[in-house]
Amino acid sequence: MSGSPAAAGSVPAERYAQRIARAQAEASEQGVAALLIGVGSDLRWLTGYAAMPLKRLTMLVVPAKGEPTMVAPRLEILAARASTAVGAGLVTLASWEETDDPIQLVAQQPAVRVAAERGGRLLVSDRLAAAFLLPLSERVAPARLGLATEVLGRLRAVKDADEVGLLRRAAQAADRVVAGIIGGRLVGRTESDVAREVRTRLEDEGHSEAAFWIVASGPNSASPHHDAGDRVIAAGEPIVLDIGGRIEGYGSDITRTIWVTGGHAEGGPDDTYRGLFAALQEAQEQASRGAVAGASAQDVDGIARRIISNAGYGQDFIHRTGHGIGLDGHEDPYLVAGNEQPLRPGNAFSVEPGIYLEGRYGARIEDIVVCTEGAPDVLNQAPRALAVVSGA
Repeated sequence: MSGSPAAAGSVPAERYAQRIARAQAEASEQGVAALLIGVGSDLRWLTGYAAMPLKRLTMLVVPAKGEPTMVAPRLEILAARASTAVGAGLVTLASWEETDDPIQLVAQQPAVRVAAERGGRLLVSDRLAAAFLLPLSERVAPARLGLATEVLGRLRAVKDADEVGLLRRAAQAADRVVAGIIGGRLVGRTESDVAREVRTRLEDEGHSEAAFWIVASGPNSASPHHDAGDRVIAAGEPIVLDIGGRIEGYGSDITRTIWVTGGHAEGGPDDTYRGLFAALQEAQEQASRGAVAGASAQDVDGIARRIISNAGYGQDFIHRTGHGIGLDGHEDPYLVAGNEQPLRPGNAFSVEPGIYLEGRYGARIEDIVVCTEGAPDVLNQAPRALAVVSGA
């Protein structure tokens, strides 16, 4: 059964009106009859409705011209009605009963029906379940189907002031979690025990949910997506802490590297690790500074990669420099070689180079950065230097 109706968030109704209008203008320009948006981040971005992913169809029909309609099962109608866009009268509701055919209800919407009759273009959510997509495609044939990212991708990649505000809140909350973990006991605990603390702290600091909690100690720090396990953290080794959650749907994502000494003078990092980390910190700082409007996404990746390569660790930097963030934890733009897309004010993304020596140790630093008309806006403010702590 569904939970309670979604509470209105901090994004005002006029912002959803602007988003819908921009999506319709873009669709019209591209010759698209309508967007067919299922449950997920696109639906939330357009309406404020964080619908539950059910086997019952919920779909927003956004015609290139005219009023959008949300087709929703009757048992979810109160939650749908509580969403900002519906409550403001920007979207009408069309409910269906358990014995109704919701696919047919979508197909009967005027813009969809005309597209089916004339072989027009309809764009569907990128992650629409096959159980909905296949019967929908049969019902609207010979309309041509494409992906809604053709219209929504560029729009969603540029964050408005409300979105940046939510990303900042999430980043600041994650900063406080990092400070709490670094300042506590680590040596002698398992990675999974620390991960549980991370989850609790994320929620205590205002996240509606904890999304991920990488706690990678010792040789595990050389695995970028390590799953925290039963390994006991020992003195004289690093920990890569990569954590994040969501506030009103918008994500935090921060990585800091810790070295625990156990309180022993001889338990600190060796010269090799300090040199590795110095190169990493320089790469992360310079890449963040280089994330200016007009620079290409691959330019930012190149800044970090050149510094790390010049330090002799190019082969040990094994992933892209960053990814976009918003309602999805990974979205456009991606900071990676081959992406010539110029950064635009409002783009929000991680800058997170890493160096990983398999079987020994690794390190990573990550901040969320927003491209502006001027200098990049770094949302995370937790210290980036290697945190050498007792941890005992």
